[in-house]
Amino acid sequence: MKIFFCLAGILVLPVMALSQNVKLATLSAFYKPGENPILKADSTLAFYDSLKKQYVKWQRADVFNPAAIVKNGRVYLFTRSEDNPAAILGGRTSRIGLAVSDDGIHFKNFPTPVLYPDGSKYKKYDYPGGCEDPRVVETADGRYVMAYTSWNYDVPRLSIAISTDLFHWNKKGPAFAAAYKGKFLNMASKSASMITKMKNGRPMLVKIKGRYWMYWGEHFVNLAWSTNLLDWNPLLDEAGDLRKAMVTRTGKFDSDLTECGPPAIITDKGILLLYNGKNATDEKADPLLPKGTYSVGEVVFDINNIGKIISRTDTCILKPSLQHEVTGQYKAGTVFSEGLVYFKGQWYLYYGTADSFIGVAIAK
Repeated sequence: MKIFFCLAGILVLPVMALSQNVKLATLSAFYKPGENPILKADSTLAFYDSLKKQYVKWQRADVFNPAAIVKNGRVYLFTRSEDNPAAILGGRTSRIGLAVSDDGIHFKNFPTPVLYPDGSKYKKYDYPGGCEDPRVVETADGRYVMAYTSWNYDVPRLSIAISTDLFHWNKKGPAFAAAYKGKFLNMASKSASMITKMKNGRPMLVKIKGRYWMYWGEHFVNLAWSTNLLDWNPLLDEAGDLRKAMVTRTGKFDSDLTECGPPAIITDKGILLLYNGKNATDEKADPLLPKGTYSVGEVVFDINNIGKIISRTDTCILKPSLQHEVTGQYKAGTVFSEGLVYFKGQWYLYYGTADSFIGVAIAK
């Protein structure tokens, strides 16, 4: 399946007016360069944790599930970093670190995390599990919006933070706190892919009919809208339950989960969402993949009806194929995408591998 990227199809603007300054690019088959994995845990990184009142080696255990942004000709990765290698899966504290690269492959970590549990009023959502699995988008007015998972060892909640420089983030709390009088505040939520369009060679947040939109979720995909980027309102069906824009499929690579990946992007074919499908562990599984495997798929939604699927890949476009992608915390095999950037004429897709490393795949 080939998706041709251009700045086209936005509801209120003609195609020609939008496409003049945009290079047509093609997202087709991804390949994994030989440098993979491109980031591993670094036990030398330490910072003072004000909650624990001690210095913590915040990336000693694992580093994975990155978001990505291009700024001033460099790629910045926001990495989920875990501290305690002795703790079991899901029992560590995650902090979001930052790394930078001039070529999109070789990265250097900054010494301290940029988002982590602290003494703010959001501690009850972030601690002790931490801040997980970021997705980052750029706005036209120079801000950055991060959607991440707050994990308190009880309920995972999709949360929002805002920055103007990538290093200092202002937490805004759970995305659904105000919606429907708090109906979904204490419901498990995660994995938000806000809708973007290409502008000046970079995906940027876009309004559709006066609202910002995002796809989100893991057991199924839902939509939510916002006017201020802080308070998000999930779409509901006639019964008042969450509306399902995409669900799992028996016998396919996404038979157990359909978890949103990097920010969605408007193309000439519709709105492209890369997502992470998990194969079931029972009779519903895709027989061509190991049970429990995470791999990447593509779905295209109608720009005029953003909850309607136009096309969807029957098989994954990227799956675990390297040794480090089937070892680590999650040995069933994981390629979990969260960051997509257009850099030096190519698309770079950044993903977590087996909850332990960071990899990259490139589409020319």
